[in-house]
Amino acid sequence: MASFPHGVAAVLAPVKGADFLSSSDLTCEQTAALLDLAIQLKRGERRIDLGNRVLGLIFKKASTRTRVSFQVAMARLGGQTVDLDPQVTQLGRGEPLEDTARVLSRFCDVLAVRTFAQKELDDYAKWATIPVINALTDHEHPCQALADFLTMQEAFGDLKGQTLAYVGDGNNVAHSLMICGALLGVNIRIGSPKGFEPLSEVVEQANALVVESGSSITVLNDPFETVRGAQALYTDVWASMGQEEERLNREKAFQGFCLDEALLAKADSKAIVLHCLPAHRGEEISSGLIDDGASRIFDQAENRLHAQQALLAALLGGL
Repeated sequence: MASFPHGVAAVLAPVKGADFLSSSDLTCEQTAALLDLAIQLKRGERRIDLGNRVLGLIFKKASTRTRVSFQVAMARLGGQTVDLDPQVTQLGRGEPLEDTARVLSRFCDVLAVRTFAQKELDDYAKWATIPVINALTDHEHPCQALADFLTMQEAFGDLKGQTLAYVGDGNNVAHSLMICGALLGVNIRIGSPKGFEPLSEVVEQANALVVESGSSITVLNDPFETVRGAQALYTDVWASMGQEEERLNREKAFQGFCLDEALLAKADSKAIVLHCLPAHRGEEISSGLIDDGASRIFDQAENRLHAQQALLAALLGGL
């Protein structure tokens, strides 16, 4: 765990009342402090009671881990969650977003929004007077990245100088891994087929951050070169939500990019295997690797709970 001379609470004090729309919304020190707080909460070394605070969930995309982990995290903090399903609220009948955001700010203390366009999330943040959390958009998945690096920290201790190799689609998860990894001093390699690399502007954003942290961002088209010597191997589905019609074409394009035993053999001898789930066994990852001794996939899923508990506590000023 990192050392903070004035304590985790002092480092995270500026986060109170802020939005968390991107991994870049936190500084390097704040990100590290959140991970340390998450570990303290997970180990039972610290208890936080926010009182009867309310988290509103606005989810336009299907969810298991994100939905349940947010609900349980809020319950453990002494709060409660309201599920604002667009299909059973006025959200589904065309109420203007700016009106919804302002009304919900009168009822809830924080909103977690899971949607398609990043702009919609940004609009919620613009009109709401309470913190808004990115629970996944097509552009980023910053809460997932917190859990991912929490899992790496548990496995290796100090994150600085470690290498995470992501093989697959240069999607929202890849974007957040690059940004969050750059802040934490983790070397990030993204290996994608040609035409499926991360957005160039996100690569540039991450490269600007590594100037201070001293790590590196590398985008490759060779999966074996991507994983060579890496301490963590990571993949995600080839077709994200909303891309189902592209699935057959993507399966052809991603041939050779399955995270399997052959790729693991090229990594560091103590490498761990990660996947944000849900997984298509035998497609983007071999079934054997999910259940392999190197897999930390289910620890990673659990860590969504602890990372989000720490995030909620920081945003709501419970430290």
